Amino acid sequence: MSLPLPQPRFDAPAYLAWEAEQADKHEYVDGEVFAMAGASDAHVTIAGNLYMALRRHLRGGPCSVFISDMKLQVAEDNAFFYPDVFVTCAEADRAQSHFKSAPTLVAEVLSPSTSAFDRGAKFAAYRKLPSLREYAVIDTERLSVDLFRRDSDSGHWVLYPFVAGDEVQCDSVGLRLPMAELYEDVRFEP
Repeated sequence: MSLPLPQPRFDAPAYLAWEAEQADKHEYVDGEVFAMAGASDAHVTIAGNLYMALRRHLRGGPCSVFISDMKLQVAEDNAFFYPDVFVTCAEADRAQSHFKSAPTLVAEVLSPSTSAFDRGAKFAAYRKLPSLREYAVIDTERLSVDLFRRDSDSGHWVLYPFVAGDEVQCDSVGLRLPMAELYEDVRFEP
């Protein structure tokens, strides 16, 4: 995430109205607005591959998958984010066309400038969403996915790391995705 834009603080309704008129995307955290940076080829390819796999898998069912242009609200933190990919199965989310608030699965594709935020403060915010069952952080520099799954009994988050040759197991939506498919057409820079 970049530095906040120099402007007065917004409340959530003012942010939503302002954001609807902007050419570029901005995340919102407790009154501050942050411009979203562009993404690398690897980032866009990985997010697209995940979106396509989820879309194929979920087609015709009660869940919907969204890619980076849909906002996700974390009301408890007074925040709106643009996850790279997320799935919601909530009836209430079907009625809201500009943002969603009850994801089952959220995936962030890491970039050097956002990695610490995606693994830290953003994940801390996402954990406050009662509907969230899994959070995946996907590396763009090597074949590596860290999938955090909420234990249904204890509520604790458990890490499931996946590397080359593995199948990423997204139990929340019943998807098994080979790492080779997730990283298809990705060229790693030396």
